[in-house]
Amino acid sequence: MSSVFVLDRKKQPLNPVHPGKARRLLSQGKAAVFKRFPFTIILKHEVAEPQTEGLRVKIDPGSKTTGLALVNDGSGHVVFVAELKHRGHEIKESLDDRRAVRRSRRRRQTRYRKPRFSNRRTKKKGWLPPSLESRISNIETWVERLIRLCPIIAISQELVKFDLQQMENPEISGLQYQQGTLAGYELREYLLEKWGRQCAYCGKRNMPLQIEHIVPRSKGGSDRVSNLTLACEPCNKKKGTQDLKDFLAKKPGLLNKIQAQAKAPLKDATAVNATRWKLFHRLQALGLSVECGSGGLTKYNRSIRAYPKTHWLDACCVGQCTPLRLQVNGMVPLFIEASGYGNRQLCGVDKFGFPYRHRQRKKVHHGYQTGDMVRAVVPAGLKTEGTHIGRVLARATGSFDIGTPHGRIAGVGYRCLRPIHRNDGYSYQKGVRHSSPAEMMGGFLPQIM
Repeated sequence: MSSVFVLDRKKQPLNPVHPGKARRLLSQGKAAVFKRFPFTIILKHEVAEPQTEGLRVKIDPGSKTTGLALVNDGSGHVVFVAELKHRGHEIKESLDDRRAVRRSRRRRQTRYRKPRFSNRRTKKKGWLPPSLESRISNIETWVERLIRLCPIIAISQELVKFDLQQMENPEISGLQYQQGTLAGYELREYLLEKWGRQCAYCGKRNMPLQIEHIVPRSKGGSDRVSNLTLACEPCNKKKGTQDLKDFLAKKPGLLNKIQAQAKAPLKDATAVNATRWKLFHRLQALGLSVECGSGGLTKYNRSIRAYPKTHWLDACCVGQCTPLRLQVNGMVPLFIEASGYGNRQLCGVDKFGFPYRHRQRKKVHHGYQTGDMVRAVVPAGLKTEGTHIGRVLARATGSFDIGTPHGRIAGVGYRCLRPIHRNDGYSYQKGVRHSSPAEMMGGFLPQIM
């Protein structure tokens, strides 16, 4: 299971401990809770000569979700695992909304306004769009947090490169293309991600899949990635050289789904390609040695250990330094989702871009701000009596709402609240504990695909 981080009185990181030992230190009054997510305690007494074992933080970057793991290279003990969900798509949508509102405002009563498109400043070298910059910042933030909570001596990063040229044109060679050895694996890995690691025709999982041409090559089909899908051997043989419309004539819903998914853009692969070196240089700036591993090596390490495909297990298997035996039994991943700190928009607008409310500049009300995790103990006799734990929606009136897993509790006074975890731009959720890799797969370990 996940260990508990420990800090000394000077807030210097010590070796993580078993949750049972942390519970004993807390009950004996020798330690106090320092942070809830990830759970960290701070000692109340001095440690004479602390002996720490260096850990390695492993990162499996992704377009939507990044896997994080803390591993002891010597013993193979996995101390902490997490999956970090990014909000790049939300940032892109917010920028689109802001752009629409700005254009709508400037077009009103400004028919003869002079154009100002040439007044913008030039972009700095190495500039990335905010949606991609947020992915790098999220990973950098969490690596820095883990460095403050435990003794980390090295970093391992999966330096993935999706070969977009080979995906689009498998016949490219010579001076036009010099990296042909990468294409075979990366194309297959991209198809596995795109089609959900299941047969496109029957939906079966956990079995060997074959690359299949939607439009057969005998009928003029190309090797472009938009014409490729995954199919199990029976479905591949059954389809043969038939046209997709003829093969799925009795399943129009499935036909439309496959045609739409086949035209999906390479947006996720492009995002990983655009951020990989930027992330590498940011991690190097932290002053630790950074080891790079390929996606093929990560998959090989995971496959020989018969681990299922998850982001946090991929993170455990990143790099050459992966121990032969990883102690992952009983690990509970922490699911982290980037939520941001809100926005600075003072004028709320409707879906048409017209203002309908005004927002205050003040965020903190009665010592709380929206997003803080609190425990509310409401005395008997009131409508919301009981104990509620969740995130608070702060108001200047002092009457707050609390979002709990069971619903929203409205009208809770701020005097009934006690803070648990202050808003830090992320939301948290604990995963499900599994005792073994076979249990993670429901008792079935698939063949290597």
